[in-house]
Amino acid sequence: MSCMDTSRTKRLRKALYCLGFKPFETILDVGCGAGLLFKHIVDPIGVIVGVDIARELLNIAKKLIKNSRLNEVFLVRADADFLPFRDGVFDKVFAITLLQNMSIYLLTFNEIARVAKDDSVIVITGLKKTFSRKSLSDALRRAHLNFFLLDDEEDIKCYIAICSKGTSSKNINKREVEMIARW
Repeated sequence: MSCMDTSRTKRLRKALYCLGFKPFETILDVGCGAGLLFKHIVDPIGVIVGVDIARELLNIAKKLIKNSRLNEVFLVRADADFLPFRDGVFDKVFAITLLQNMSIYLLTFNEIARVAKDDSVIVITGLKKTFSRKSLSDALRRAHLNFFLLDDEEDIKCYIAICSKGTSSKNINKREVEMIARW
């Protein structure tokens, strides 16, 4: 692992820490792929659910969960546009490098918002080779998500949006997230 990888890992863990995880939260990783996010939530304090449509990637994630001895991590094979969950179930929702694989972004955003609780934090990324800062912002606005984008850094290949549902972003601690961006 290079110094850059170590730095990125520390930054990701710091970002996750500053999102304010609380005991017994339910976390959703939409488009979880091989489960790379799971190992960064070191001590899951509730339940983590990973969703992906690709069976092969879910098999890799299953091995990672077993090898890392992660408890309370569950995998579901499903389409991100048709999540098999009730409304308002998840405290935190992550959609990391998912959007470039989706044909109708608004449908994906609406489905993510549907399964998120009203006071949840939603983290969405958009690859820079697919989205401009403006096009991602416009798509998030059309989905009626409150959001702000972390400062653009050249070595990071995606835009990171911290979002909330509805008309208020009271559940986003912008000051803490801005500190992450500078860290």
